[in-house]
Amino acid sequence: MSREIRPSQRAVKESSVDVREADADNPVVTLSDDVVTLRPWSRDDAGFMAEACADPAIRRYNGVLDRLGRPTPPLSIVDAEAVIDQFALNWRAFATTQTPSGVAFAIMDARSGDVVGCCGVDDWSKADVAQFGYWIAASARGRGYATRAVILLTRWLFELGAARVFLTIVAENEESVAVARRAGFVYEGTMRSHGVWQARRCDVMWFAALPLEWTMRGPDEQT
Repeated sequence: MSREIRPSQRAVKESSVDVREADADNPVVTLSDDVVTLRPWSRDDAGFMAEACADPAIRRYNGVLDRLGRPTPPLSIVDAEAVIDQFALNWRAFATTQTPSGVAFAIMDARSGDVVGCCGVDDWSKADVAQFGYWIAASARGRGYATRAVILLTRWLFELGAARVFLTIVAENEESVAVARRAGFVYEGTMRSHGVWQARRCDVMWFAALPLEWTMRGPDEQT
């Protein structure tokens, strides 16, 4: 299936999509509902990323773990710059492959312009199934940013042609589970002992959304 790097012509009431080309190989995609804006990461954001990713909850639920569930050392600003550079490479690959595996957005407060978190596509399979994740900095939690970001990203993935979008969430991460439910994702089951944290096995919950069933679709959207 071919997916074009431009917004769908379908009417979308709740959000807007701005797709520009900074150059032929580097599309700039911005998603917004006028409260939250998603835009590609910039190297200028490295300080925020490094500080946010030192938060214990982000290291626990979103960080890189070894086989015993031990987190890697916190990111330095140089490390964060390298992560952002990889995101940029993934955006360039998206321009060629038209599948957004590995692309990531900075989550911004649309009014203040402050960066508050991250959401990104972990994988897009050959069967057009997309998986993504998200995190919010500790100082910005509890304001609805994550739910809005998940809705914006899910809508964009469906517009690109995703047949299914899913999330995997550690069962103990109650705040993230609540975000998935508020964003219209359906709980599909629990993978017992699927994850590990500090040598202790943990359950992982599975949530998914399908384009025809997703309750957050705008009333005028056709599939």
